[in-house]
Amino acid sequence: MIDSEKSVTPAVLDVMARAPDARLREIMDSFIRHLHAFARETRLSEGEFEQGIDFLNRIGQATNDSHNEGVLFGDITGLSTLVCLINNGDAGATETAAALLGPFWRMHSPPTENGGSIVRSETPGPALFARVQVVDPVGAPIAGVEVDVWHASPVGMYDIQDDAQVAMNMRGKFITDADGWFWFRSVKPAGYPIPTHGPSGELLRAQLRHPLRPAHLHFLCYKTGHKTLISQVFVADDPHIESDVVFGVTKPLLGDYVRRDDAPPAPDVTTPWFSLQHRLVMEPGEASLPAPPVK
Repeated sequence: MIDSEKSVTPAVLDVMARAPDARLREIMDSFIRHLHAFARETRLSEGEFEQGIDFLNRIGQATNDSHNEGVLFGDITGLSTLVCLINNGDAGATETAAALLGPFWRMHSPPTENGGSIVRSETPGPALFARVQVVDPVGAPIAGVEVDVWHASPVGMYDIQDDAQVAMNMRGKFITDADGWFWFRSVKPAGYPIPTHGPSGELLRAQLRHPLRPAHLHFLCYKTGHKTLISQVFVADDPHIESDVVFGVTKPLLGDYVRRDDAPPAPDVTTPWFSLQHRLVMEPGEASLPAPPVK
């Protein structure tokens, strides 16, 4: 029986301790203790509690096949990046090439030959020619890695957000060669605002925060016997590189996007064009794919 404010938390912890799953018990025990401590520390009012419940409800209501508001909220609060860094790079003890999945990965990117283009509809912007090598922690190349590549167009939108782009524009799936390399053609990515039509956008506006992400490419590397690597490679001189709205930029994720004014590598390319050479490190471990945040 509850006889005071102080007796609520022990009562909840007691009934939740009956769960047979040890990990569930551990997580829920910590969650309840921190959640109740938060309410006590802030002296949460009933009106604020109702407002918070409404906020959670609207996160679910704003999620659909082409938009995942829950992932977005995890991103803008830094929780996504925190979980990523805890779970990668020697359990968070070292820097890592791992990064956020983000809310726009799609499972079935078109298989593309090395050297192929992921520009699938008219997309203005300077050409980008990228060469990326996938290696293990000691630098040995890893052949046969499936690599998903995706990024926003120079107008700052992914294909699922923009009716002017065909499906799967700026997306492709590559296989690393015997030396661990894959390479492709695209256009130089641009920074963009995250969606702000939902409750996450309301929170940003209430905190006087901008909604902008610095320009980047996304990579997802998958091969049996290796921990799936999700990474981003950022344009280092982007004006928002120090203020990413989702706190996703770390030093290992900065890429060397080189402006080139010399002869372009293809007859339909005009100057300036850009090149990128980068290395991604995969750790040994279990290969698994995340649940796609959108279809």
